[in-house]
Amino acid sequence: MRYLAHINKYGDEQTVKEHLENTAVLCGKFAESFGAYDAGYCCGLLHDIGKYSRKFQQRIRGSEQRVDHATAGAKVCWEKKGMYQFLSYCIAGHHAGLPDTGGSGDISTDGTMTGRMRKKLEDFEAYAEEIKIPMLGNPPFQPVKSENIDFFFSMFIRMLYSCLVDADYLDTESFMNRKEHVREQGETIAVLCDRLEKHISDWLKQEDLSTVNGRRTEILKHCMEMGEADKGLFRLTVPTGGGKTIASLAFALKHAEKHHMERVIYVIPYTSIIEQNAKVFAEILGRENVLENHCNIDYELDEELRPMQLAAENWDKPVIVTTNVQFFESLFSNKSSRCRKLHNMANSVIIFDEAQMLPNDYLKPCIAAMEQLLRYYRSSIVLCTATQPALKNILSEDIDIASIELCPRMEEQFRFFKRVSIHNLERISEDELVHRLETEHQALCILNTRKRAQKIYQQVKGKGVYHLSTTMYPVHRKAILDKIRERLKKQERCIVVSTSLVEAGVDLDFQTVYRQMTGVDSIIQAAGRCNREGKRNADTCFTYIFSLEGREDVPGQRQQTEITESLLYDKRNPDSLDTINRYFKMLYHFKGDNLDKKRIMDKFKKSNFQFATVSKEFTIIEENTKTILITREGEAAEIYEELRQKGFTKGLVRKMGQYCVNLHENDFQKMYAAGMLEEISEDMKQDYFVLRDNEAYTEDMGLTLGVEYGQAVIW
Repeated sequence: MRYLAHINKYGDEQTVKEHLENTAVLCGKFAESFGAYDAGYCCGLLHDIGKYSRKFQQRIRGSEQRVDHATAGAKVCWEKKGMYQFLSYCIAGHHAGLPDTGGSGDISTDGTMTGRMRKKLEDFEAYAEEIKIPMLGNPPFQPVKSENIDFFFSMFIRMLYSCLVDADYLDTESFMNRKEHVREQGETIAVLCDRLEKHISDWLKQEDLSTVNGRRTEILKHCMEMGEADKGLFRLTVPTGGGKTIASLAFALKHAEKHHMERVIYVIPYTSIIEQNAKVFAEILGRENVLENHCNIDYELDEELRPMQLAAENWDKPVIVTTNVQFFESLFSNKSSRCRKLHNMANSVIIFDEAQMLPNDYLKPCIAAMEQLLRYYRSSIVLCTATQPALKNILSEDIDIASIELCPRMEEQFRFFKRVSIHNLERISEDELVHRLETEHQALCILNTRKRAQKIYQQVKGKGVYHLSTTMYPVHRKAILDKIRERLKKQERCIVVSTSLVEAGVDLDFQTVYRQMTGVDSIIQAAGRCNREGKRNADTCFTYIFSLEGREDVPGQRQQTEITESLLYDKRNPDSLDTINRYFKMLYHFKGDNLDKKRIMDKFKKSNFQFATVSKEFTIIEENTKTILITREGEAAEIYEELRQKGFTKGLVRKMGQYCVNLHENDFQKMYAAGMLEEISEDMKQDYFVLRDNEAYTEDMGLTLGVEYGQAVIW
């Protein structure tokens, strides 16, 4: 019999042997980036040997009966034990996802690894006539004594799994489409280095350290020189205005070129910063070399961007710009679609911008995964921020001690770039806050909740006064930001009442900033909107911290606020490096076990790998919210009509997101009870609603949150 793996739409046939050998070579090549070519080759060679069964061959020739072809190779590896057992997880999950190990009582239908090994399979022994199982030794590296050995092996399995599913996808795609979908990998790191050096050549002539540009050049030059350093963990602690975006890119490209690394990965907490940074990188390095990968970008809508869509599947570009959510949820996922990219994290320079925003609820597993990338997968990591988190007690001692600071004369740079004085007003009334804002010419006031922001705005609104918050859909917020920037540029009166969404990645520059009491890191971010460009005299620019009368708890922020209050009570300067370090030490100490709130690390113990369980539980954003479509603009109304007529598609949902507001459960229930909302997605996993009462959304404030139970809209 001629054993077939695939038949494409042109009638071409690919044999199982051809597919296995192609996949083996690709999988081995990917695994070579962390020294595991043999394991990768073997994994690829055995992943589809179940296709040698007669029933599968009948199915590929037209039979409708379903055949499990993935368990066969997994069973062969499981029975051989040793290194092969790690491969068995990869092979078993190359379609369904990495399984949990399971227990001795599991049965064949449970879907666990032990259950799958009890499954009765179709005879696939014909594979032995064409495929010879390679000999495997030990893993290419051994765990250090101090670490969780099962987490170590789970990461090795994940990386091999990534190599396998990417290789399998690529070979299948190539055959099925006769290589019509050309993947464009972008230019080499060396070419990008040359391009960056040409871009900054004039900057490097600025040597006067009494000027802002001279200081930025000092930091930039030092980062480029440090690119020659050995691989490892680096910190880039640069004050606001110090040019950390280009400095970090320069280090990363130089470092990657020096060590023959394959890509630079920027991991950023906010999509607003991603869009800004990606635009800057694309202008310098070329659009074809920079891949944005986050929820707000959709390459499928433009056929010219098809190569980018393909690259987004496995991060096969030299520069990747992504989110904390995408990066870490992929690392802890068990799904083939999300794990394809993992092997491309190996042998890369990974930069965590705004590193203080690493997810606190999952900090311990995130740090554990980062350490694996450092120790065994040939990557370097840069923690980049003005407010460096105190990770000494979470990082392994040898890694923390070996870490290197990239900012030259760091404390001196912070003194030089100081552009604002921070003062604590302590507890004030709303009336006093309103009075202060009414006397300002250009001021930003940041409040902790959307309701409080709306309330204060209503008391100060007038000409030149604006409101910003996530009660406005993204397109609306961008339009308001454009108006704000225009007034600031013309030196006209501009008062903005906002939530924390302006604290990072929004390039606004005010004379004065008011910040409601919160964590020290957020206060420093807020202060970064004050005299941002350094064009004003620092003695005339102030950031005021204040508490308002009446307790107002922000979910997940109570500890941060209380720690800040205690530090200020001790008369500590909130923007000093020592205070920032002490703040994070106290925060991590008080959070304790809650730095791994789902006990992720406990799910990899005693050779029990809970891949599927962890994939479901590791969810960084867990807000219980409902999505509300606002149809006040023409395009939004057209999207709504298309949804009603054609139903939901991936593309429509992404387009719709630009006109949506997310409501917390309490506010949603009040508006729903009042008849203001109509459900439009009864069968969707995500709940979507449309706003029926257009008067509940205003041009100046967005979606009004003042609705109470008992109100109603009559239709």
